[in-house]
Amino acid sequence: MEFKQYPSYKNSGVEWLGDVPEHWRVIPSKFYFIERKEKAESSDKQLTASQKYGIIFQEDFMVENGRVMVVMKNPEILKKVRPNDFVISMRSFQGGLELSYLEGSISSAYVMLKPNLNVVDIEYFKYLFKTTRYIQSLQSTSNLIRDGQALRFNNFSQVKLVLPLKSDQQKIVSFLDTETARIDNLINKQQKLIELLEEQRKSIISYAVTKGLDPNAPMKDSGVEWLGEVPESWEVIPSKFYFTERKEKAVNGDKQLTASQKHGIIYQDEFIAENGRVMVVMKNPEILKKVRPNDFVISMRSFQGGLELSSLEGSISSAYVMLKPDLSLINTEYFKYLFKTPRYIQSLQSTSNLIRDGQALRFNNFSQVKLVLPPKSEQQEIVEYLDKEKNKIDNLIYKQKTLIEKLKEYRASIISHAVTGKIDVREWVA
Repeated sequence: MEFKQYPSYKNSGVEWLGDVPEHWRVIPSKFYFIERKEKAESSDKQLTASQKYGIIFQEDFMVENGRVMVVMKNPEILKKVRPNDFVISMRSFQGGLELSYLEGSISSAYVMLKPNLNVVDIEYFKYLFKTTRYIQSLQSTSNLIRDGQALRFNNFSQVKLVLPLKSDQQKIVSFLDTETARIDNLINKQQKLIELLEEQRKSIISYAVTKGLDPNAPMKDSGVEWLGEVPESWEVIPSKFYFTERKEKAVNGDKQLTASQKHGIIYQDEFIAENGRVMVVMKNPEILKKVRPNDFVISMRSFQGGLELSSLEGSISSAYVMLKPDLSLINTEYFKYLFKTPRYIQSLQSTSNLIRDGQALRFNNFSQVKLVLPPKSEQQEIVEYLDKEKNKIDNLIYKQKTLIEKLKEYRASIISHAVTGKIDVREWVA
């Protein structure tokens, strides 16, 4: 889609805006946004600001672990939020300002901005306050806005804003509402396709490791609920007969490892936590355990995501359990696939009613789950087949994720160009 520019431009004198349409005004934000300093009332429902959900009732706010977070505060120390207010939260330096459609109370650490609705279309500024260039400009007002450091009204008022005619703002909003909805629809389709591919990958793996590759192979009842029928030539025996617990202590010189559902067994100094920081925890080797290549590791999260296979030698938390396989019977790559199947994980979960919130699984839990044991040559055939099929699906998923990233980049670009006047959409028709 091609867009024309406005007939003439002027230098805004503001770095983050660059050139803007000649008839647009560039004035300090404090002239059309004022700080609301109204105290909350006792009857106000408490709100919270979230980059993901916007301004929502706190009782509806679901934190990432799935629990409802409700924090009751004295209304005397809460602030009033009204519909059409913009909220500067503790995370605005990362993700911009939030627009409230609700009335209620909110943390006194937040700043409420009351817009002059005579000149401001709130939906236009909702788009503008989420652009990367605006957020970067907001960040530049302080060298302390990190790790939850609060932004104040003073920070906001330092950033000059563009002010198109209100009719222009409304036209831009209509265009962006339509265009972003179209892009979001495309993104949703790609995400659904990724989900289907991921389900297909799980299904192929689960079937191959429990049923084999020969559709004509005679089957038998395994007597194990999570396995169901298995090929007649496969053994079904307690796992403790071909996995033993390694109880070896770490030694000085061992590099410390960590177990991650996302990265597997990796050196701890390479482990990047979700917040982007490197986590390094040094411990006395006397309280660490030894891990060797081909060991499987039961971690604090194995009840969620299965067991991890180590290709490394080192030391690891004593809370973990190391499983040493009998390599005369076992292809570790085959069991790497099997130990990640949903049905195996569910069976592992069934060995305890306490495996939640990081509750440790022990060797006893592992040994309660009977496993299937194909001939070793057949394990290798299954691994080769699954490596090939998984690679095909992973490549398709990668292509879809790449397309999603490009669509998101285009979405951000079209918003930024429209709200800063780099494209003229006044004659746009849906």
